[in-house]
Amino acid sequence: MINSGSRPTRFEERSRLYVDESGDHVYREVEEIPHRFLCLLGTWFLNPAYLEFHKSLEELKTNYFSHHPDDPVILHREDLINRRKAFKILRDDKIRERFDRDLLEVIREAQFKVVAVVIDKLSLRNAYGGQAAHPYHLAMGFLLQRYAGYLNHINRVGDILAEARGGVEDRLLSESYTRIFERGTWMRDASFFQAALTSRQLKLKQKSANISGLQLADILCHPVKQYVLQKYDFVGSQELGIFAKRVLTVVAEKFNSHLYDGRVEGYGYVLYPRQ
Repeated sequence: MINSGSRPTRFEERSRLYVDESGDHVYREVEEIPHRFLCLLGTWFLNPAYLEFHKSLEELKTNYFSHHPDDPVILHREDLINRRKAFKILRDDKIRERFDRDLLEVIREAQFKVVAVVIDKLSLRNAYGGQAAHPYHLAMGFLLQRYAGYLNHINRVGDILAEARGGVEDRLLSESYTRIFERGTWMRDASFFQAALTSRQLKLKQKSANISGLQLADILCHPVKQYVLQKYDFVGSQELGIFAKRVLTVVAEKFNSHLYDGRVEGYGYVLYPRQ
């Protein structure tokens, strides 16, 4: 059964989770830090808050970058860091400083929750060998459990939108989502997810669709992944740049947390398997 009929389902009472990833999903070269970890990061908004965020982000882009409405500027972390394509204007350090400040303020003012799930593929393979579960399935399970748990607690429903990356990745991620929706996980049965989620299929959109939530997830995913690895003292985790550290300062209050005692570990971020 897809969502409870007793739950509010009006537009202003619904939620959407936007998902991005950092790292890869294959068990290859996992001894190397760049290939060892897969992170799925999700940011979720109730619709009214999302409309405000989208408006603010579009105003920010219009203020800094010349573009035609039919060909909008898409915020992409790698392009921003390297100041390339539409972001060449940021090679001027004074403009870059103002833009960083204004972007951080848009993120700070936005009302959303963040969950990051980091899968340690090396530890997983060492523990389970050829029987190790697919990293996408594990990460999606942890992510959806926290999202659905939040929605169930506040008696709301929502859906999930991820960035389309290509044939294999899209298929695997979609299969992981549908499997959880239809069968549940090792910790929660299917009814837990079906009470909260409005669709048995994952929604996918191309980067070019100018989805503000996906742009936010793209900006946050890598620095939050590194933040989680540093929390667990992984040697070789990447040192964060100045802007990434500033992003994390703003995002710290956005992490999902235990509703009663405020704990973030296990709620706003998860490392699996935990060493």
